[in-house]
Amino acid sequence: MSFVIKIWIAYLLDLIAGDPYWFPHPIRFIGKYISLIESKIYGFKNKKICGGILAFLVILTTGIVSYYISKTSQYLEIFFLYTTLATKSLGAEGIKVYKILKSGDLERAQKELSYLVSRDTGEMDEIQVVRSTMETIAENSVDGIIAPMFYAFLGSLVVVDGVSLALPLAMGYKAVNTLDSMVGYKNDRYIDFGMVSAKIDDLFNLIPARISGLIIIPIATFLLGMGIKRPLKIFFRDRKNHSSPNSGHPEAVFAGAIGVQFGGKTRYFGKEFEKPTIGDKLKEFQSEDIKKCYRIMFMTSLVGMALFTLAIELV
Repeated sequence: MSFVIKIWIAYLLDLIAGDPYWFPHPIRFIGKYISLIESKIYGFKNKKICGGILAFLVILTTGIVSYYISKTSQYLEIFFLYTTLATKSLGAEGIKVYKILKSGDLERAQKELSYLVSRDTGEMDEIQVVRSTMETIAENSVDGIIAPMFYAFLGSLVVVDGVSLALPLAMGYKAVNTLDSMVGYKNDRYIDFGMVSAKIDDLFNLIPARISGLIIIPIATFLLGMGIKRPLKIFFRDRKNHSSPNSGHPEAVFAGAIGVQFGGKTRYFGKEFEKPTIGDKLKEFQSEDIKKCYRIMFMTSLVGMALFTLAIELV
């Protein structure tokens, strides 16, 4: 079975099944592995070196295990490729917040959003909840969809002992992303210990974020009738207005397509920060804008699959 067929089966599985809550997702096991190693080495004095050891062990172990999974069975390879994609689950989480807001239960919407973001949600008004939901959908369109696709397609070009490196690279990326989400914070505990994980995550997202912001997402907004001129204008103007070297790229295109302004006052771990703004405030945030983000995100995943498939066939 060719890699293209495998990845499309995995993609369709993701669209159909998503990530059920009862499902023992591989990312949970990676997370437990991270916590286990952290508990053993965090107490040592040099936090940066310990954090580097953590990142090295987690990424290496994930890559090796994934390689042998691919070597064991092509059906297992397809299954684990499916788990690296998050199109349906990301969309479902966003729509869940949207439906709760439409019901008028702001407190419940704040609570639901807290599962998706690291920022403080307890004192958010409806506009802030909508904005934060949209920002996380935009950012995760790269982290949860385009980047794992990119590394799967890239890995498929390399074969070691008859085994494609598609799954090892895709799962390796997910390990990097999980490390960043667990220890890549600039707080007292992780400012040093999580530094290596955060830098590796920045490096791994460097190309996918720029491909997404410059090519994939603009094509998606064009196909959805949202135009391409304004999203690209905001992309080139505001993509660097973010503390992350990568997150601003997809956020700029989403903001430009919908006509809203991301950024502004945001609370993290009890402290308020003034984030740089991204986009022009052509309108105020509305709950319906979450659905617009949802549509862009789904179209982005489809365009990404199509473009990567075309690229791999031309190589």
